[in-house]
Amino acid sequence: MPNPRARSILTTYVVLGIVQVTAQATGPDWLAGLAQVLLMPVLVAVLVAQTTSPRSRLVTLTLGALGASWLGDTVPRFLDGDPAFLAMVGFFLVAQVAYLVAFRPYVGDSILRRDRAWLAAYGVVVVTMMAICLPGAGVLAPAVLVYGLCLGAMAVLATGVDRLAWVGGAFFLVSDGLIAIDAFSGLDLPAHDVSVMATYVVAQLLLVLGVIRRDARADPQHSPASSGRGSSASAGPRRTTPPPATPAP
Repeated sequence: MPNPRARSILTTYVVLGIVQVTAQATGPDWLAGLAQVLLMPVLVAVLVAQTTSPRSRLVTLTLGALGASWLGDTVPRFLDGDPAFLAMVGFFLVAQVAYLVAFRPYVGDSILRRDRAWLAAYGVVVVTMMAICLPGAGVLAPAVLVYGLCLGAMAVLATGVDRLAWVGGAFFLVSDGLIAIDAFSGLDLPAHDVSVMATYVVAQLLLVLGVIRRDARADPQHSPASSGRGSSASAGPRRTTPPPATPAP
């Protein structure tokens, strides 16, 4: 269970998430943008409050992934068009790689080793997403392929961390898959921006909660319960809208 300090910060994250998704749907845009920029710093505070120093490799790399995600949420707001889209993709690729490295030691507990049926299902999702997106990606096709493979691998490895991380990785796969389909397929997805942000907010939260639970199991001496830290048992470009580069003829 989160300690009191972490619980209060977690409540702030949930409130911010609700505000962001609601403002994404109804406006104002500036409020949606502000809430989105604040989400990852608050989630970093949750992770810091619920773990102790020296922090494990898993926690440290997750903090790095959250930092890269914050840059992906923030930097594109100062850019336009293709540069904004590429900045978003670049920073979130760094986040996916950080998660991959963080989750790699738990591959033995993941579906990669334990459940080939689930692994096949994830493979079908990634292949389908690539089949939809790559024909329209043009010169960005190699980048889309690399990102899709990293995203799928992260979601698979997250299944070995914790059940909450498993669900979080799946939500992340859905969130970024919706972005790619909207950007490269030409399909008009209903409530696209709201769906992307809702799944993103849930994905990051569940990944962090899964990391916290795994870290506590791995090192009970550094868990909050044993450390005496108080356990009680203008909107700008968004993740969803910047246009992709014009496909090569």
